[in-house]
Amino acid sequence: MHVNKNGTIMSHGARQHVCTNNAYFREKAAIITEALAKSLGKLSGVIAWLLDNEFKCHVGECYCDTCKSEWHGWLKRKYKTIEQLNTAWGTQIWSQYYQSFEQIPQPSTTPFLHNASLQTMYKLFTHEKIAEFAKEQAAIIRSYSDVPITHNATVFFDLDQALLFENLDFASFDTYAVKENASSYFMLCDLYRNIKKDTPFWLMETSTSFSASLERYAAPHPDGYLQAEAVYAYAAGAEGFCYWLWRQQRTGCEITHGSVISAWGKPTIGYQNVLEVERVRKELEPLLLSSKPMQAEVAICYSDRAKAYFQTEPFNGIQYKQILTGFYERFISLGIYRDIIMEQAELDGYKLLFTPFIPYLSDEYIQKAKAFVENGGIWIAGPLTGGRSGEHAIHTDCALGELEKLAEVDTLFTNPLDGTNTFGEAFGITAELGLWSTIFDTKKGENIGVIKEGLGAGYSFIKETKRGRGKIVMLGSLPLGEQGEKMIEALILHYAKEAAINREMETTSGTVLIPRIGEDATYWVAVNMNGKAGEITVPENRMEWRSNKKLVSGTYEIPPFDYRVIKYDF
Repeated sequence: MHVNKNGTIMSHGARQHVCTNNAYFREKAAIITEALAKSLGKLSGVIAWLLDNEFKCHVGECYCDTCKSEWHGWLKRKYKTIEQLNTAWGTQIWSQYYQSFEQIPQPSTTPFLHNASLQTMYKLFTHEKIAEFAKEQAAIIRSYSDVPITHNATVFFDLDQALLFENLDFASFDTYAVKENASSYFMLCDLYRNIKKDTPFWLMETSTSFSASLERYAAPHPDGYLQAEAVYAYAAGAEGFCYWLWRQQRTGCEITHGSVISAWGKPTIGYQNVLEVERVRKELEPLLLSSKPMQAEVAICYSDRAKAYFQTEPFNGIQYKQILTGFYERFISLGIYRDIIMEQAELDGYKLLFTPFIPYLSDEYIQKAKAFVENGGIWIAGPLTGGRSGEHAIHTDCALGELEKLAEVDTLFTNPLDGTNTFGEAFGITAELGLWSTIFDTKKGENIGVIKEGLGAGYSFIKETKRGRGKIVMLGSLPLGEQGEKMIEALILHYAKEAAINREMETTSGTVLIPRIGEDATYWVAVNMNGKAGEITVPENRMEWRSNKKLVSGTYEIPPFDYRVIKYDF
């Protein structure tokens, strides 16, 4: 059984109460998987395999004896000798020096805090082991079936999704985002579109109207929102848009969960919206089959390793997904089409790269980003990027390690600015600065943002350095509040213009654009997501795809939760 950080053994009765590293469980899981694959693998009606269900949804790291033994073996393979581990982790602090790998504890409950290296490495160990289990299951299935294999993940779960999907055939995810959290929904689609490049993803679970369990329920979607969700997903690269669940459960812990039909067989409040989704799916199908999502020119890097670092070291309560979504919302507000990409992704075709909130940048990533910059790209690094090593330790040569050397800046101080009444100015905007911040000397490079008042007054918090045919921009602090959002948007617009990012069409707030490319035309799908109607500004020589009518340049309305497709023939 799974054992949590406090030593509590999970009981049978819900799900994910088992330790997936346990040898007996692995043996029995393999037997069941093989039996299913043998029986079903060649049936014509089987179009894909879904491994398990939502790995690490309800549980994080396991602290059982099996995991302890596996942990020690993982450390031996990673560090080779105990001396190398002691040096990397700095275990002399508080008598943590280890004489053997077997002495190293799991980071269970302790009076104060465990070493940062110990905590983060245990999370990464867990990421690798669950990906290993998925790989093992997939290998069994492939012995009997040729259809693709996936797993329904999402960014809330304790997973390394790049590692998980490396051995699977297509990406899929679950989300129950409500209208007020639509930006989170966009971000997930923009991420999962890029996990398996040029391979359609699936939205494996979403609600017809609302999610619920015995303990709580969400507000039902307004009529029309589900249709808008589906249009965005399909336009962004989804091949499947699926509901949890078909028929309301009669028993169990989710008897209140929204569904297509009720437990007594009648249509639910979301039923008509499901029919509307099917109508627009059929309407869009010719477009979807003859085109694919266009690669964006702007990339924002997502990192599950960074999430693990912030779980260990949240500074002042930082939640990685939440703070990254807030940054991402600035692109939505500006109507700039963007990709969310993993650290492992190639940078070919991008012009503008953002790496916010990534404490550790590997040498491989820095070399890849360096080549991107030298070939003409603009890289905006920060805030909270580069200040930790691969072992979750502090650099001792300079504050930001290899990133600082590459950017040719000098860090003077790293410290929190929250609550210090420190204000910075950039792009003609003054805003309060916050978070754990990096303050730069003003001597090297161009000072784009300067601290005008408070801690570090007179020094720089945004630096720009030319390198090759491109630039590295260091964002050392997060501007706060409404003025801070304006400053971040000004930064994005400034470098988007410099990078010649295509912004040929613009929409009002609450309406989003997804471009697709076919053999002889591009298509811009505009969908209203806030239910308040919106507008799209269209240049000349464009067609309305649905009506096949030529459009004059100007502004066109997008009705609430509706969509338009603007076509441009090459």
